[in-house]
Amino acid sequence: MVIKLQIDDKAPTVSRIRSIGAQAIATMSPNLLLLNLGMAISFATIALPDLLNAKEGLSLDETQASWFGSLSYLTQPAGALLSGPLVDFFGRKKGTFLVNLPLLFAWTLMYFAWNLPSLFIANGLLGFSTGIMEAPINSYVGEISEPSVRGAFCSITLLFTSLGVFAMYFLGTVVTWRYAALISIGIPVSSMLLVLLVPETPVWLLVQGKEKEALKALCYLRGWTKPQNVQEEFDQLSVYSKNLRKCIICVTEQDKTCQHDTMNPIKRTFLKFRYVMFCKETLRPLQLIVLYFMFYVMSGLTPVKPNMVNVCGAFGMPNDGKQIVMIVGAITCISSLCLVAAIKLLGKRKPALISMLSTAVACIGLSVYAKINLDEKVFSYDVTTFPKETSYTPLILFYLLAFFTGPGITWVLLGEVFPFRSRASAQGVAAASNYVFMFLGSKTFINLEMGVSLWGAFATYAAFGFVGTIYLYFFLPETEGKSLQEIETFYSGELRIFPDDPFFNFFKRLRRR
Repeated sequence: MVIKLQIDDKAPTVSRIRSIGAQAIATMSPNLLLLNLGMAISFATIALPDLLNAKEGLSLDETQASWFGSLSYLTQPAGALLSGPLVDFFGRKKGTFLVNLPLLFAWTLMYFAWNLPSLFIANGLLGFSTGIMEAPINSYVGEISEPSVRGAFCSITLLFTSLGVFAMYFLGTVVTWRYAALISIGIPVSSMLLVLLVPETPVWLLVQGKEKEALKALCYLRGWTKPQNVQEEFDQLSVYSKNLRKCIICVTEQDKTCQHDTMNPIKRTFLKFRYVMFCKETLRPLQLIVLYFMFYVMSGLTPVKPNMVNVCGAFGMPNDGKQIVMIVGAITCISSLCLVAAIKLLGKRKPALISMLSTAVACIGLSVYAKINLDEKVFSYDVTTFPKETSYTPLILFYLLAFFTGPGITWVLLGEVFPFRSRASAQGVAAASNYVFMFLGSKTFINLEMGVSLWGAFATYAAFGFVGTIYLYFFLPETEGKSLQEIETFYSGELRIFPDDPFFNFFKRLRRR
């Protein structure tokens, strides 16, 4: 007996929960990378108090401690610049797998560090490892997510970075820095295993001409559904990718007869790089992100992170410095969670402006407190100068600074403002600039403190915050709910400014009159 099955051409629609769940699972491997990134960038904070002028074992003086606290930021740009070409060549998925390997070696070397050179090499490699993971994370999460949930998923990646920071600060209170490094080894191993279970991004597969694999990947990412349910989105991606497969030299020079395969390879490579990286669709968002990173990094908390424990003591904050640092990590996690909701309700532009302005206000508060209450001879690098009287005022201001620094919307924007052709490389360049600013900020903190005391240092950071707020007000677009193709159009044509509120529109109407 033969039973004939009647197949309905219209497959049942996949539930929203299932669709979002599939994308959430796909982002877990990059999220674990970011968990490890948070642990790596905060490792110096828990290690320095034990290493600075230690009576036994490895010991660092003030100069060596300054270099150790900032060395990882110096090597991160090299990794970030390499991450773009790596992702373009191997793909987003394989790139996510490969960038875990340097992390494994870095944490292992840190655990076994037997002298100062091995300690510094391990920290430098740790920085390189966190730099090289930038493009795979941002490209993968940005390209697999639907426009309606991309902001939430990108902000959740920030949550994992904050969780990593909190986890390392917590480990600093319960185990030595060596055991903290040993525990950290498990994170890249888990990330490598998880990435084997998820697909490559559909748009990357389409650009490589792998249409069947791209359709299969899109079905997975939209809730393990059937091709009928993703056909419309797949067709849009196909049209988009078809333009990307065209020769960029021909598109730019409007040459209908492409003969560039016979061109000198060096000249062809140079022209492709020029037309991809030096077009306004790449340079304009790159300028936005680089300047945003500068204002974000230099507006308060980041420069003092390696010396955070001692800064708390210099301000006369109550409680143990390590406990305060752990609470700062928890606050950062809370602010990242708040960002997920804020982006859904307000978009990305308003939270970015609010957080930048608030960090500036918190820094001004700390500066005024230090000027009024602290002696000019109080320095964070000299524990003998710390005030004996304690106050909750700087502690509250410091917690506010941590809360408003937590929403790093720069990282959310990094995954969506660049065009596909330059996305990975531009993300690498932008991330590299961030680490350069982090290095400069952390390396110069003690020098700045020596020159203008604690009050002057925080006044300087406040100035960066206020100027950054003004810049973002005019040049930061609202990208929430926009497709990657729509965001590209923001930077084509004439240079634009993006204020759209009653205050700006009032002056705009006055000017027209």
